[in-house]
Amino acid sequence: MSKIFEALKKSDGEISGISLPLIDGAGNAAPSNGDEPSEAAVSLPETAITPANAAALEEIPQAEGIRVVTIRPVATAPILPFDGSHPGASEQYRILRTRLSQHPAQPRMIVISSASPGEGKTTSSINIAGALALKNDVSVLLVDGDLRRSSISGLMGIDVSPGVAEVVSGAVPLEQAIVRTSQIPNLYVLPAGRPQRNPAEVLDSPRWKSLCLDLRANFQYVVIDAPPVSGVADYDLIQASCDGVIMVMRPDLTNRKAYKHALQTIPRELFLGVVVNCVKEWFLWKNSDYSNYYYSGKPK
Repeated sequence: MSKIFEALKKSDGEISGISLPLIDGAGNAAPSNGDEPSEAAVSLPETAITPANAAALEEIPQAEGIRVVTIRPVATAPILPFDGSHPGASEQYRILRTRLSQHPAQPRMIVISSASPGEGKTTSSINIAGALALKNDVSVLLVDGDLRRSSISGLMGIDVSPGVAEVVSGAVPLEQAIVRTSQIPNLYVLPAGRPQRNPAEVLDSPRWKSLCLDLRANFQYVVIDAPPVSGVADYDLIQASCDGVIMVMRPDLTNRKAYKHALQTIPRELFLGVVVNCVKEWFLWKNSDYSNYYYSGKPK
């Protein structure tokens, strides 16, 4: 039994009964599709995270287990929309989760990328991992693979180090770099670590390949936030160890030529699909979109 597996097992049950809001606000979780296994209960009381209960969480014994951290998202960050305040976004990520779980290739190690920065790949990575982790008996690891411009730690309000860079360099063991989120117990995070001068050298090493094998062996799903496809060599090195690629695009920002080129570089057998980010509502959708019927709660 590997050390990381032992650490995961020892962390089980440490945070049972803890219920804190995922993002600002309160409410009931958005309804699921109804055709999936039941989700882990995520209760969202009206009380927000306070210094008192946050301190209590940090005092949970962590001996030889995975550290438990409280997510403290940036107030303006549209991440983890599962508290009922954004039912439309929440349901779209649940639909994406369903399609991933039912995909013929059964991808378990998934890369999230884009053609250029600013299209929402990091937000999508966090939300996809969060949606997957809402299901019972599923362990999901979110990895910040963008070692040049890491964003996951900042958006989620957790430490950036130790992380991938320290694990690959051998400075710390994997079980000391991974953290478990208190609000979604099935969601684990491996930050990027301290910025590296030559990330491509880190990712082009036997230690990175060994790390990927360890992650695959210990988690049902691994979601990696990767650099943009055409930007640097880092993306190709990450893609080589994964099962599938999801591309993120933003209609008001994406350069079509750059996006077409990015799609052409992805092997057909790895391409899972596209997430269209920041789509504005169109007035005609309200008459034909079934999802609007379910979100509104009003008879049609």
